[in-house]
Amino acid sequence: MTDLILIVEDEERLARLVADYLTAAGYGTQILADGTLVADWVRANQPTLVLLDLMLPGRDGLDLCRDLRAFSPVPIIMTTARVEEIDRLLGLELGADDYVCKPYSPRELVARVKAVLRRTQAATGAQPGGETSALTLDASTLRVHWRGRAIELTAVEFSLLATLHAAPGRIFSRERLMERIYRDHRVVSDRTIDSHVKKLRRKLDDLAPEQELIHSVYGVGYRYEEGAETALPKNPA
Repeated sequence: MTDLILIVEDEERLARLVADYLTAAGYGTQILADGTLVADWVRANQPTLVLLDLMLPGRDGLDLCRDLRAFSPVPIIMTTARVEEIDRLLGLELGADDYVCKPYSPRELVARVKAVLRRTQAATGAQPGGETSALTLDASTLRVHWRGRAIELTAVEFSLLATLHAAPGRIFSRERLMERIYRDHRVVSDRTIDSHVKKLRRKLDDLAPEQELIHSVYGVGYRYEEGAETALPKNPA
């Protein structure tokens, strides 16, 4: 069955151009220019991915992203000419899987679509390539297992890893991670999260030295992703 990409874009020429490139890449496409039509269409058709413009007639893209996340795990790539950091962070916090700034190359956008679909299998919880996660978490013992090996984490480290692991490929800001880890709403700094990530990475390096499981997203936060085995040096926290 052909993957179906919903293009939510009110610039007709751009929408048609993107649709042509996606069709050439083997995807089915549907274009909607009015934000008020999006939620009902997604419910009825269950697309594989949504390309969602920020500025739309009828409904704002950020509101639409929030609405879609209330009932659907469909991967969302937001597109916009507004590059302010607050919009970028807000878009990701509402559940967007990626963010592309205009003007963009249609070829690059197709590549981003492929990348998001590889790393997000939201409906099944599968890892890239359709494989189940090799990492398993045991909340009763705070232990993490990887291919016959196991390590024990602190409660904070386990909560941090569980949050990232539950949504592979999704980017979490430091603020959102603090909200998930410290439910008593204590005041902590970004450096606190970075310190926890650094310690967690060291333990995961011992558990799975061939993998980089927690990835830094510059200026935004962190994401969990299992990828190809590598002997290259891993990124610092």
